[in-house]
Parts: sequence; structure tokens; C-alpha cells
Amino acid sequence: MPLEPYLRGKVYWVKGWIEYNSRPIAGPYRQSTRSTSEAGARDWISEETELQIRKHIVGEERALRFADAIELYQPDSRSARQLLPILDEIGSLPLAAITGRLLKNLGPKLRPNASTDTWWREIVTPARAVINNAHELKGTPLLRVRRYDQFERNAQDKRRGKTSRVERVPATRAWIDAFCAEADPYNAAMARFMFETAARIDQAVSLTPDDLRPEKCQVRVKAQKGHPESWITVSPEMMEELLELRPKRPRNRRTGVILAPRIFGYASPTGYNNRWKTICRRAGIPYLSAHAAGRHGFFTELVIRQGVDPVTAARAGRWSDANLPMSIYAHPETDEADIRARFRTSPVQTRLSDDDNIQKSHGEIKDE
Repeated sequence: MPLEPYLRGKVYWVKGWIEYNSRPIAGPYRQSTRSTSEAGARDWISEETELQIRKHIVGEERALRFADAIELYQPDSRSARQLLPILDEIGSLPLAAITGRLLKNLGPKLRPNASTDTWWREIVTPARAVINNAHELKGTPLLRVRRYDQFERNAQDKRRGKTSRVERVPATRAWIDAFCAEADPYNAAMARFMFETAARIDQAVSLTPDDLRPEKCQVRVKAQKGHPESWITVSPEMMEELLELRPKRPRNRRTGVILAPRIFGYASPTGYNNRWKTICRRAGIPYLSAHAAGRHGFFTELVIRQGVDPVTAARAGRWSDANLPMSIYAHPETDEADIRARFRTSPVQTRLSDDDNIQKSHGEIKDE
């Protein structure tokens, strides 16, 4: 028998079988449609019937649509927001019909004024995660997507009239000193902590009193970016500065919940922004984000200014591959004019005359 909706409480349910050529192919069904209206329940029946017929004809792994793959996926709140417009656009497509090029072409359609990096992060990456999760669970095709190349990135930057991947300016000791001279004790300590340890802003604002080991001068930083939770050693001066701070209990602005005590008093990784802009303005220094002041400043300070070898600096900053910080976090500080001037500087070694060179080439100059 075909599916029929019936009301159970405030939600419509369905019961019966799905038929194809007058033969039952799926069921029996007795489940909720998650709809509070009969029209919504009948839409569910139509979609489910279409899916089951496709499964019956071509097999489950080729019949699953993007919308079905999302049902198998468990996104967090951020990924769910990113997936909603993608679902509206390609939700009805079978997974086997979705290609890397198709996902990349969603960028100009859904976010025409965004950069290719944003397209990759907020469109391609979450969609690919849904598709490859279905591959692991149901054996649907695995999807690999090639990143946007520099030509695609430059073309999009030209269309939107804005340059992406602007090079960050790393903090210097002078910038840190000027910042801390104007800042309150909490923000001064946080800036020095990130500059000394290469901690990320989320790791810094998440610190609690339980994350300190004063006797060993160690601080526990949370897991992030694929790296496990770890204890890192800080200088005695840094530990003393952290211990002098009275922990604060910040309030979550969205939920109103008062959080557990935190060393620097911030509830979220973005809460520092406005305060830091004010401090920089009063100090007469350019504004730097926590990432530029911390991780970029840390690696540039060690490798470029102090000459520490990149492998040692990468390990101290908890990078698993020294090539990554060398390509992103190491900022050269030699002025281009100085480089060009080197070609006009007389070499230290006295140059042999042309006659001497000719004689030497013929073996006429002998050692005495």
C-alpha cells in the first residue's frame, strides 16, 4: 500500500509501503515526517518515494542526494549555517553528480563579493565534508577538490576590487612595549603571553587558574588546529605576571551565562578587538590583531631577528612542519632598497686586473 499521513500529537506520521510497478520496494513505514502540516507530510512522502525508487533502480550509493548526506552528517552550529545556502542550491543533486568544479562554481553564485579563500573555507570545505562523510558511511563516491589557484584568486580580487591575502605585519619588541605601556594589566599580560609562546587567541582567552603550574613555570594550552592539549614552559617573569592577575568571570553575551573564572577575563576569541584598537590608538601605534602580535611576532622575532634555526622555532611554537611557519609566519625585514644597493657596493676582495687574469689563465703567474 502507498504511504499515507496521519496525525499523531502535533506532528504528522506516515505508514504503509512504497511501491514501484505495483510492487512494494521499501517499508513498512511507521515514522515521523517531522512536519506539523499535512502538506508538509505529503511533500516528505513525495521526496522519500522518489529516493527509494532511485535506490531500487540504481542502488543506494548512487541514489543518495546531497540533502540525504546532510541527514547522515552531524554539523556544529557554524557548519550548519554554512550548509543552509548550499543545501538550497544543490540539495536535490545525487552525490555522484557533484564534482569539485561544481562546488567551486558555487562561490561566485552564493558569495560574489567574497575572496576565493572565503569560498574555500565556507562553501567548498563544509560541502566536501558532508559528501565524504557519506562516502565513509554508505560507500558513495569520494570527492577530492583542487584548491583555487593564483589565477582564479587574482581574477576574483580584480572583480571585487579588493586584495585578498594581505600580508600581516608581525609585532616587534618595540610594539609590544608601547602596547603594554598603555594597556591595562590583563591585556598587557595577554599580549606578552602570546608573543612569548605563540599561543592562539582562543588558547589565551581560555586559560583558567587550573591551567597554571607555578612551580614548573608551565601553562596548559587547549587542543587546537589538530594539535593536542599540551603544557608549555614560560619564563619566570611571565608566570609571575600571570599569577598577579585576579581571574575574572566573563559573561557570554549571547546566552547571558556567566562562565568559569578566566585568567585574562575574556569570554570569546573576538572580545579583545575593540579594546586592543583603543589601546593602539592611545599608544600611537598601528593596530595589530592578536594573531599578528602573537604567532607572527613570535616566529619572526626568533628566526629573522635572533637567528634561531626554523626547526627549533617551529617546535617551540608547536608547528608540526617547519616549512609552514617559514612560508607564512616569517616576515623579512630588510628594505628592498638596501638589497638593490648591495649591487652597487664595492666587493671586499681586490679585483685582479684584466692583464693579471689573462696571465693567470695562461699559467704565467707562479707562486714564489
